[in-house]
Amino acid sequence: MNFLWVIFTVVAAAGQTARNAMQRELTTSLGAVGATHVRFLFGFPFALLFLSAAVFFTHAALPRPAPLFWLWIVSGALTQIAGTALMLMTMTERSFVVTVAYLKTEPLFVAALGLIFLRDPLTPGMAAAIVIATAGVVLISLRTGAQTNGGARPALYGLASGAMFAISAIGYRGGILALHLPGYVLPATFALAVGLTVQAAVLSAYLAATNPSVLRSIMRLWRPSLFAGFMGASASQFWFLAFALATAASVRTLGLIDVLFAQMVSHILFRQETTVREAAGIVLLVAGAILLVYSHG
Repeated sequence: MNFLWVIFTVVAAAGQTARNAMQRELTTSLGAVGATHVRFLFGFPFALLFLSAAVFFTHAALPRPAPLFWLWIVSGALTQIAGTALMLMTMTERSFVVTVAYLKTEPLFVAALGLIFLRDPLTPGMAAAIVIATAGVVLISLRTGAQTNGGARPALYGLASGAMFAISAIGYRGGILALHLPGYVLPATFALAVGLTVQAAVLSAYLAATNPSVLRSIMRLWRPSLFAGFMGASASQFWFLAFALATAASVRTLGLIDVLFAQMVSHILFRQETTVREAAGIVLLVAGAILLVYSHG
């Protein structure tokens, strides 16, 4: 079981890349907030299905969470909404790969916050792996040319998004741990179902009050939205399973490999080329990921 978190994280990173690509396409029609809402509105029904399956197969009753659980989960849910919206705003101004690179400063924030709030261990090997892998994605983000239009604004959006996702990761792992349940499947799946339900309710209420036409547009685009929701819920399921087994810093650092998946998406869908500098960054990223897994051995 020690290395199950590695498998869960790799699967989650691949699913997240597919979801991000679909959301980028939806941003053109729905705007940043509308495309953000898609992953939650069409994702939470799948999360409830995952929870039903977990209860059925584990033969366990649903937990009765303490107030601390709600504090962690609501904090994680709201900061993930903010992080997703900022991510999509960055994607409208920068390339898909460069946007992902900005977001991946996240593990530095996660490591510090996890140590402070959850007392998650941070060994010298893990710390070195986080720095090396993050340096790789920062190197990737230094791409120049046509993709750098927009000045400092897209960089600030991307870095702010990474910070929000870091707080969200800590909130979700904190919520899973606060359940104090045996095993890892039920607490992870329950936390996901609650988090996505909160997000769907909050954003639906916000859009209904401020821009109901976006909700109508989302419903008209239900087919691609349904796919994005399914991919988002599936990726999140594996993220949460990994959070239940390993520290948030370890999971999110290994999750940097989604930059490799993003490179593939860029070539296939967006016709964006990989530079020598980006290739060097990928080498650092892979080295950091290998060191991280080795440090857990």
